[in-house]
Amino acid sequence: MAKARYIMVGGFLGAGKTTALLRLAERFRDQGLRVGLITNDQSVGLVDTAVLANHDFPVQEITGGCFCCRFDSLTDAAERLSAADRPDVFLAEPVGSCTDLVATVAYPLRRMYGDQYSIAPFSVLVDPVRAERILGLTTGGKSFSPKVVYIYRKQLEEADVIVVNKVDTLDEERVRKLTAALHAEFPQAKIIPLSARHGTNLDEWAGVIDAGEQSGRPAMAVDYDTYADGEALLGWVNLTAKLTAEAPFDGNKFLADLMAAAQAELKANGAEVAHLKATLTPDEGSDLAVMNLTRTDGRAEAGHELRDEVQAGELIVNLRAEADPEVLKTVAVEALDGVMREWRVNGRFEHVEAFRPGRPVPTHRDVSG
Repeated sequence: MAKARYIMVGGFLGAGKTTALLRLAERFRDQGLRVGLITNDQSVGLVDTAVLANHDFPVQEITGGCFCCRFDSLTDAAERLSAADRPDVFLAEPVGSCTDLVATVAYPLRRMYGDQYSIAPFSVLVDPVRAERILGLTTGGKSFSPKVVYIYRKQLEEADVIVVNKVDTLDEERVRKLTAALHAEFPQAKIIPLSARHGTNLDEWAGVIDAGEQSGRPAMAVDYDTYADGEALLGWVNLTAKLTAEAPFDGNKFLADLMAAAQAELKANGAEVAHLKATLTPDEGSDLAVMNLTRTDGRAEAGHELRDEVQAGELIVNLRAEADPEVLKTVAVEALDGVMREWRVNGRFEHVEAFRPGRPVPTHRDVSG
């Protein structure tokens, strides 16, 4: 039996990994391959899972920690997908605040399950504006604390392929300067400019990760104390609510108003957003609305819009930012309450939690492949 292809795509929160994975999944499916997806988060209630499942792909969700700390759950999820759908290709999206994934996931998979999976080169996506700020190519705008930036840079250091996503939002000169800076600082990686939304250079990226194999170079050094401190600076909020109204309403505009209200409060509290994302899925039909905000001073964008008005549905909000999680929880809940009042929409909170990620403790760590 041929080995299944295991493709892990990392990158910091807000880099556009879910959209990119969806484009890859569609490409492989169009080639006649069976595709399974594995999402990952510190807790339950994921926007990413809802988005991917809405496109009729089999999805398994690993919660309660990163792939590295939930290695057995990762392989169990792959086996569940194999039993149900027998994928030819697995696409795995780790938590956006995690690093050291080559040593703790890719290398152990190769060592322990090399007869079942071929491991693709490790890709790391970057949001170009965030990357410009962290690499010092632009001034102005808020960035993260040094220990959070440590995680960001470590993600790039272990990449075989650095994918500069959302290049449709930059002019050619900015793309050139950014790719040159990434090549200078991280020469081990191939740099590929990409627009997952428009499909620009998707074939090039897919060709690299589909044809190549994960390199076996020595694992990078990681200061786990700094890593843990960096993750602990980030607050996480997951919120799920059931929405109902007496008359149908514009779900797209509702989400846009919610994002604007939350963004204003986040600015007022000095919180630097890593990713704020929300979905609204009507009870009737299979459509959904998706919105994303990847910087406090950025602009919320619609990833997908509802075709029709909605009268009842499920709202999921995931907020990750450098701020106290209880402050973020208050922002999310009060923003939603305010928008519901304005729209005369009723809401029942089904799940609300706020926390900081715990210290990463990998199940395995192989220093070479």
